[in-house]
Amino acid sequence: MRHRKNTFKLSRTGSHRKALFANMLKSLIENERIETTVPKAKALKRKADKMITLAKKNTLHTRRRLISELQIQFNALTPKEARRAKEGDTSSYNTDRKVIGKLMDDLGPRFKEREGGYTRILRLGRRRGDNAETCFIEYLDA
Repeated sequence: MRHRKNTFKLSRTGSHRKALFANMLKSLIENERIETTVPKAKALKRKADKMITLAKKNTLHTRRRLISELQIQFNALTPKEARRAKEGDTSSYNTDRKVIGKLMDDLGPRFKEREGGYTRILRLGRRRGDNAETCFIEYLDA
């Protein structure tokens, strides 16, 4: 029996599910809107709202918790990549570095007055290949 177990398993192992949600969260924070299936969106909604709640506190501890939850890798840049990044060219390294900044600096303050419900799911219809129900999940405008 699955009493008091509120995890959407999505037919994946725990590590695969954690990586899936970390990648989906990074894309959602970066683009503020992604297209996915309805069960994934419902599971992601919980995590995305929790990220905003943590970002609203804006402390060092919450920043480190967000980095851990999103599995962000801070690889050292070579001197050449660092020079390019300083000039504004971000194509030389991954965008993981920008995600935390956007979350803490843009999305957290945007929802400062709001108590919850930071995301919405807009259903699109069924996908052609496997007939899965698809939807958009997006952050609200505040």
